[in-house]
Amino acid sequence: MVFAEISEFLLDIVGPTLETIAPYMPGEITPVVLGMEFFQRALIAAILATIVGGFFGSFLIMRNLALMGDGLAHVSFGGIAVGMVLGGVAPLWYALMFSTLAAVLIHEMQTRELLTGDASIAIFLTGMLALGLVVLSIWDVGITSTVQGYMFGSLLIIDNESLGLIVVISLFALSTLYMFHGSLLATTIDAVSAKVQGLPVRFIGLWFSITTAAVVVSMVQIVGTLLVTALLVTPAATGQLVGRSFKGCMIWTQVFGLVSVLLGLYFSNELETGSGSMIALISAIMFAVVLISKTVYEQYIMQPVANR
Repeated sequence: MVFAEISEFLLDIVGPTLETIAPYMPGEITPVVLGMEFFQRALIAAILATIVGGFFGSFLIMRNLALMGDGLAHVSFGGIAVGMVLGGVAPLWYALMFSTLAAVLIHEMQTRELLTGDASIAIFLTGMLALGLVVLSIWDVGITSTVQGYMFGSLLIIDNESLGLIVVISLFALSTLYMFHGSLLATTIDAVSAKVQGLPVRFIGLWFSITTAAVVVSMVQIVGTLLVTALLVTPAATGQLVGRSFKGCMIWTQVFGLVSVLLGLYFSNELETGSGSMIALISAIMFAVVLISKTVYEQYIMQPVANR
């Protein structure tokens, strides 16, 4: 109930503004859905998840853990499948539990040098995805529209409780990131030096893994378990192509992430496609455009000038 109340509070604040600007939006469908509560919930959730995902995605790339988001998203699908079968609470809670446990195990295996990060992520990715599919098959749930929504993203499955949970996860992630930003950056750049300086390297790594798991769960309904990388990693990778400093990369990551989400939601409405797939496609197109533009600029414009 608390999460639903948080959602209703946000909608009471943001809803009237969106309803006011709705008639001025281009397109045939977007002006209509912008005034509807289901789309308002999805828009708020998408913006929050993108902002948080941009920050954590930048650190994931720096820590060579870009696959972690994808792996945890697949793990969350196993939790969602179990949640749909057992019921009781919303499937996102099962996803959060499964992803958190997997994040802790992956971190511990990597820290204790039992397995490399990529190997442990790959094992959990395939194992938990397979668990989800087997559970759905045995209990005759099948690949329903709701299951497809969790796999590829769907605006319709974001209810008030889901939005409230996403808000809480986002606030927790941002507040703790603000507290541990300096320590996280130090351990990311050189964990050995950070440990010598007395920083709690293991605690920071464990906190980062658990919080990343929660952030991934907050993205599942927006882009789906199979497309989480589109919000978590791709904007951060695009930002690193143009940013000249870590702060610059973070700023550009936010720009690319928010643009991909807003354009993705707009075109998915107008073209009547899945929201998750459209967001992922636009995010990938932006990365390709920036990469090609940078390559052309450096090789055919800057290099001839430097050789003169």
